[in-house]
Amino acid sequence: MRVPLSWLREYVDLPATETGRDVQAKLVAVGLEVETVEQTGAGLTGPLVVGQVLTIEELEGFKKPIRFCTVDVGTANGTGEPQEIVCGARNFAVGDKVVVVLPGAVLPGDFAIAARKTYGKTSHGMICSADELGMGDDGTHGIIVLPPEYEVGTDAIELLELRDEVLDIAVTPDRGYCLSMRGVARETAIAYGLPLRDPALLDVPAPNAYGYPVKVSDPIGCSRFTARTVTGLQPEARTPIWMQRRLQKAGMRPISLAVDVTNYVMLELGQPLHAYDRSRIDGPIGVRRAEQGEKLTTLDGAVRVLDSGDLVITDNRGPIGLAGVMGGADTEIADAAEGAHTAEVVIEAAHFDAISIARTARRHKLPSEASKRFERGVDPQAAAAAAQRTVDLLVLLAGGTAEAGVTEVSAPSAPRTITMPADHPDRVAGVAYGRETVVRRLQEVGCDVYGQDELLVTTPSWRPDLTEPNDLAEEVIRLEGYENLPSTLPTPPSGRGLTDRQRLHRRVGRALAGAGYVEALNYPFIGEAVLDQLGLEADDDRRRTVKLVNPLSDEEPSLRTTLLPGLLGALRRNDGRGSHDLALFETGLVFRPTGDETKPVRLPVDRRPSDLDIASLDAALPHQPRRAAVVLAGAREQAGWWGKGRPADWADSVEAARTIAREAGVEVTVRADRHAPWHPGRCAALYVTVAGEETLFGHAGELHPRVIKELHLPERTCAAEVDLDILQQAVDGVLRAPRISTFPVATQDVALVVGQDVPAAEVERALREGAGELLESLRLFDVFTGEQIGAGSKSLAYALRFRAADRTLTVDEASAARDAAVALAAERTGAVLRGA
Repeated sequence: MRVPLSWLREYVDLPATETGRDVQAKLVAVGLEVETVEQTGAGLTGPLVVGQVLTIEELEGFKKPIRFCTVDVGTANGTGEPQEIVCGARNFAVGDKVVVVLPGAVLPGDFAIAARKTYGKTSHGMICSADELGMGDDGTHGIIVLPPEYEVGTDAIELLELRDEVLDIAVTPDRGYCLSMRGVARETAIAYGLPLRDPALLDVPAPNAYGYPVKVSDPIGCSRFTARTVTGLQPEARTPIWMQRRLQKAGMRPISLAVDVTNYVMLELGQPLHAYDRSRIDGPIGVRRAEQGEKLTTLDGAVRVLDSGDLVITDNRGPIGLAGVMGGADTEIADAAEGAHTAEVVIEAAHFDAISIARTARRHKLPSEASKRFERGVDPQAAAAAAQRTVDLLVLLAGGTAEAGVTEVSAPSAPRTITMPADHPDRVAGVAYGRETVVRRLQEVGCDVYGQDELLVTTPSWRPDLTEPNDLAEEVIRLEGYENLPSTLPTPPSGRGLTDRQRLHRRVGRALAGAGYVEALNYPFIGEAVLDQLGLEADDDRRRTVKLVNPLSDEEPSLRTTLLPGLLGALRRNDGRGSHDLALFETGLVFRPTGDETKPVRLPVDRRPSDLDIASLDAALPHQPRRAAVVLAGAREQAGWWGKGRPADWADSVEAARTIAREAGVEVTVRADRHAPWHPGRCAALYVTVAGEETLFGHAGELHPRVIKELHLPERTCAAEVDLDILQQAVDGVLRAPRISTFPVATQDVALVVGQDVPAAEVERALREGAGELLESLRLFDVFTGEQIGAGSKSLAYALRFRAADRTLTVDEASAARDAAVALAAERTGAVLRGA
């Protein structure tokens, strides 16, 4: 909600020295989120005046039409002589009043105006458009043509209210009343302790039998419908400048007088309205649910197929409007700019069901200013006042006549009352406010309060969010100031803290960050298309997804079954923006339905759910394992004066998985595998030992070239994804810190020749097992192929480190351990000691 400060001052007598920043601070203190304060006209300096076009000379010989004009600006130019100006616009004529900026002025954007020669003429200033003055879109995309009553030489900065401050307020769903000047003014008056001039306090005539006929067939969907009629609208009547400027500052485009008046009243009172051309309505107005498949052409020109849940406005022909969302084209107010004219209008001010309007707006993907207000809650008692305010403005500005008939169809309703102990806000906040403060604050909000120790509170019609004592307590607390609440840290009970799962999750994140990876948090949603791009088989478990009833995007309607789509999308975006050396990671849940889920129960809201209720809800949830994933592209080690760099490859992704496993104190077994979306020859299956059995806990390697092409990723992109829950199951007791031996290490190197198809991991596993307890670490430091080794073979060179905890090893002990390791490797893999 954009709130011009000059407009706000009409309802609250703010101190003259109060700035937009001051008002922002006050409103933030009472709980409104004021995002920005915009200074309109900032940097604008005159002279900027009203001028009258005296002559127009069409200049020829140029690529576009150019006009050389003389304009009377009075004495604003210091001489009283006509001002010569070159202009390319075509929407004005001789005799029109326009806005002229003279040499020496500065327009928004630090655009200084000076006399300059152009198109063979000297232009002494400029005839201005709305965009050039920072006024926003006025619908003409041309020069501002003013009404003829304004005198030549009048200061246009003041006339057009170009200097102002506009507060941009992010209105939360429970504060719908603040989508109006009336609501924001009420909060401002409370914040400053000043009286409010309520614009809804109008003399409204009582309903009678002479109004335009209305029939409401769905009183639940439409609890109130007020109709008023105004006739005799003058065709030459235009929206006054002050109203146009207020609409523009509030973010709306002026259209025509009748439409602008309804928009203006909506912004002022928060009640959406609609004006129908009475000559285009066939019979009584009706309100009903649409028939399935009915069609309606809305004001935006779109033909919409209606749903049986849509609430529509009708006449004898059928739907003429989508209730609370958008009107229909058949009864649209005629545009005077196109030569048409509407002389009689019927004003609709209704109250529609919030849920129904919200569903209709989302179903048709048609958010509007009206639906935004209805779905947050509109004051049902404001309809009559809004209709009266609209009638008054049309009579005043368009020369119309208000018909005596007043139609009001309303369903029976009673004000909401809440019983609350007077000290309830005290107990909620931990602050002794006292009864007097509680009553005063609730009355400021608009409540009627009775009682002593037990308060009977009648909530105002514009606050549908106040439904229980805690809501009233919140009002008292926010108006007294959240900053005044005492800050008291609770004392945690002993023995509580992070679970083992949470500790592992944090350690993994820190370890990957320490290894040079950057965490990327992605939305947990995917679509079928990305699963196709990953090359997953039709029977792959990752294709079995949980679909959302109301997804944020139709392209991603499902919960993710793997972390890779989000991470690869982040890598692609960063690579496209110039960051080519990337290493990203993410930890989070994936959602794997098993098919055994039950139908969820609807939990009670008036009491705590039972253990059985919670258990049945858990049974309806899919399996949600916690996973960690990394993606890499570009250089893993940068080149520099220290030497050559190194590109990321499949081994880095495997090492990332080992880094994760080390945080759990678990050894990883690596085997070659074929698993989408990885390259079949550069894919590693990762195993850990759980309860004595090897268990698959992830994959790592280089992505398949087809996947890289489909997802537009850098060449040789690598990735790894592991299951942290399985990793936690592999933890053997409490993770212990490594012991540091005081005895020296004995290092032995071995080079083994094996077949090309023998995985290095198999050789490493045999060496570890054969070396026994004395082996401290083992590292593959070289892989060699060539004529010296022979075709179909490769040489694997390992560094073995031996150490005893209680003594210094002898050469014979270290050699014996090495020989035992080589012997077992020869037995299991056919390895031969190189050079033997």
